[in-house]
Amino acid sequence: MPPPDPEIRVDEVLPPVVNPIAAKLAAGKDPADRAAARILAKYLDEFIRIPGTDFRIGLDPILALIPGVGDTAASGAGVIILLDALRSGVSIPVFLRMTLNMGINFLMGLVPGLGAAGSAFFKSNSRNLRLLTTWQEGHKDQVKRSTLRFYAGLFILLAMIALCIFIGWAFYVWLLYSVAHHFADALGFA
Repeated sequence: MPPPDPEIRVDEVLPPVVNPIAAKLAAGKDPADRAAARILAKYLDEFIRIPGTDFRIGLDPILALIPGVGDTAASGAGVIILLDALRSGVSIPVFLRMTLNMGINFLMGLVPGLGAAGSAFFKSNSRNLRLLTTWQEGHKDQVKRSTLRFYAGLFILLAMIALCIFIGWAFYVWLLYSVAHHFADALGFA
């Protein structure tokens, strides 16, 4: 057995291996960097190129194939872009437009089949990234962190999420009631 290498210390703690994407996100001090928003928009809306075309889809329309649950998960990931916009201090009208994009995408996802196709073409996360980028480029000197604006935007975001959950729940209850009612009519119970 060869003698141990004197350069290797057994009790030395090695630094952890750093993920380059996580390191870039952690190092970004400039709110205009938008690394998290860019990564999410890419994976949710532009991840896979359809062979033979220039059209790209992401995980959002794929997840939208699972009615309710998949679209909720994709919208939940898209909320991170909205939180990034809040941290950047976007104006409330821009933020409302971004939440409207998310809401439209979520509502399209409630319709099985159509939701996935609508999400593939609408690309709400890429739209929101463009809105955020355009706003930040035009207002780079004015980007500030207002606590009141952040909490007002966060309240709007939570209200939109609650409204989308309620609308989704109400839609599926109505759908279940309609199917049960027609089934009962067909069997002669009504």
